[in-house]
Amino acid sequence: MNMPYACLHRAAVTATARPVCVAVFLASVLAGCGALVSAPAADHPSNLSRAKTFLAAGDCRRAIEACQQEITEHPSARSYVYLVYVYQAVDAYVDALARADRWVQIEQLVLSLTPNRPEETLDPPNVLARMAKELIQESVRKQSDANAVFGERLDKPTVDRLWTQQKAWRSRAPDSWWLGVPPEWGW
Repeated sequence: MNMPYACLHRAAVTATARPVCVAVFLASVLAGCGALVSAPAADHPSNLSRAKTFLAAGDCRRAIEACQQEITEHPSARSYVYLVYVYQAVDAYVDALARADRWVQIEQLVLSLTPNRPEETLDPPNVLARMAKELIQESVRKQSDANAVFGERLDKPTVDRLWTQQKAWRSRAPDSWWLGVPPEWGW
C-alpha cells in the first residue's frame, strides 16, 4: 500500500498527525495529476513542429495540413506566412525534382498530395509526371498568393519581417531550403 494511503487508513493515527497525512496524500495525488496533464503535451508536437518534420520527409500534403491546422487553432499573420512558405517549398521541391530529372519522385509526390482514400490504393491516379509538375505548381502558387494576402491584411510589418528572414534562409541553403524552415522561426 502506498505511503499516503497507509497513513489515511491506519487506525492508530493520532488527531494531530491526521492533517499531515491528508496533506501528503493530496500532494501525491496532485503531483500525479500534474504528470498526467503534462505528459500529453510532450507526446503531441505542435502543428508547426509537425509541419517541419513533414517538410523534411517530403510529405508535402501533411505539411500543408499541419499549417492549415495552425491557422485554424492560432489565426495570425504569422500562421498565414507559414502556410505560404510551405506552398512555396512545394513549388521549389517540384522544380528541384524536375531539374534533376527525377520524374518518378514527382509522380510519388502527386500520390502523396492526394487525400488518402482506400480506392486510391487500388486505383491510383494516372497522371504524367510532366503534367503533374505543372498542375502542382499552378495550384500551390494560387494558394500561396491567396494566403499571402490574408496574412498581409492582418499584420503587414510582421509579414515583411518573416519574408526577410525567409529570403535570408533561402540564400543560405539555395539547394535545399524547401526541406526545412528558417531557424529564426523556431518551429
